[in-house]
Amino acid sequence: MAHFAELDANNVVQRVIVVANKDTADANGNEVESIGVAFCQKLFGGTWVQTSYNGNKRKNYAGVGYTYDADIDAFIPPKPYASWVLNDAAQWEAPVAMPDDGQMYSWDEDSQSWVAMADSGSLTI
Repeated sequence: MAHFAELDANNVVQRVIVVANKDTADANGNEVESIGVAFCQKLFGGTWVQTSYNGNKRKNYAGVGYTYDADIDAFIPPKPYASWVLNDAAQWEAPVAMPDDGQMYSWDEDSQSWVAMADSGSLTI
């Protein structure tokens, strides 16, 4: 099975669909993206780009709200904070590394720092 993302005019992912292998295969049974794109366009119209769960295509699996950047050939998740920067893996990184001391942290955009989260104790179900 192959996965294809539909893009709007701004290259933002609108939906991701699964396409059967037979609908992406050439005469020799090899998966070909352009065949899958043509299949999606025939069914739904629009602009389609292939994505993959394991990141073999386009660095990240596409999700609704992600943006496709053709220059780096990657699906980019929505930017979580204004100060974060895009790394080579097409993931957003804080300008300061999160402490690696076993505690849980959340990002505070105002102070541009990681803030330790209060211990919530054990969860009883």
